[in-house]
Amino acid sequence: MTDTPRWLLAPILLAGAVFLGPQAVLAQAPERSGKEVVEAVCAGCHASGAKGAPKIGDQKAWSKRASQGLTSLTQNALKGIRGMPAHGGSPKLTDLEIGRAVAYMVNQSGGKWTEPASTKDMMAERSGAAVVKMQCAKCHEKGVGGAPKIGDRAAWAPRLKDGLDGAVSSAIRGHGGMPPRGDKADLTDNEIKSAINYMFNPTASSAKPKPKAEPAAAKDPSHKSVGGMEIYLGVLPAESLRTRHGGTDAGKKMYGGVPSGDGYFLVNVTLRDSATKAEIKDAQIEARVANLMSGETRKLETATFNNAVSYGSYFRMPGKDSYTVTLQIRKAGAATPLEVKYDVKR
Repeated sequence: MTDTPRWLLAPILLAGAVFLGPQAVLAQAPERSGKEVVEAVCAGCHASGAKGAPKIGDQKAWSKRASQGLTSLTQNALKGIRGMPAHGGSPKLTDLEIGRAVAYMVNQSGGKWTEPASTKDMMAERSGAAVVKMQCAKCHEKGVGGAPKIGDRAAWAPRLKDGLDGAVSSAIRGHGGMPPRGDKADLTDNEIKSAINYMFNPTASSAKPKPKAEPAAAKDPSHKSVGGMEIYLGVLPAESLRTRHGGTDAGKKMYGGVPSGDGYFLVNVTLRDSATKAEIKDAQIEARVANLMSGETRKLETATFNNAVSYGSYFRMPGKDSYTVTLQIRKAGAATPLEVKYDVKR
């Protein structure tokens, strides 16, 4: 089921098929270090390399991932990727704690990252000028060790004779007296490329029109805010759950067990209060999953794992059609249910 869009998988915790919403607000206890988070959560898979997770200490496995940079790699951990659930399966972890854990594992696998002190350290990709000012200028401003000076096109031209990609590749691997990635391991490939462009022609870079504001993050299609609730939808092929958990006690009990046969998907919902971010554990949810030809309606069952509550049931969704998932959510004490619809494109 590799064609399933990632957003459909992101809310789902494969280990026990638990589905989680956003991070809980941690009003108590200071945020933990990367080492503490890894030992408490991440080591469950990354210590041994279970489920295809890159093993801590495996430099080859981590080097390619590290090239994405802290921001991108942390986003993968926050949203979930392949067999790893969102927030590493621990919804109480903050974004900062996830970032610290990522940095710690990279460093234990040959990296030289600095653990983020705040979420500001996990900002979006840095500009070429910012990278040069922060790191490259240490040598390139004065030409230390024969480094081509910033803006000296004659010195840069031989290094760019095979094209920009060749220079970027050289910078990534290290060249002459320059260590790999300019001794700043959390630089992404694109950041290095932007930095080289800037050093070759800083005047042109400075003369560019004022950059547009960073585009807003893409809206998460699995998340809706309605009636004072944060509603998260997850959809996962039963085949994936059957392979991992069908034979376990949890897999047999949760939502009536993983069904046999083709075309089944687990539809799962997590609810949180918009104001307090607390889980809503006592709602009643009815879901209808339909395409143009047919549909079925079921009441979603509740399941609890590690004190996290979610609502779910299995539906048949054969073929490659688009489906509409309509939820009727009745909070405890509410006179009428709220209706929420999601378009699911498989």
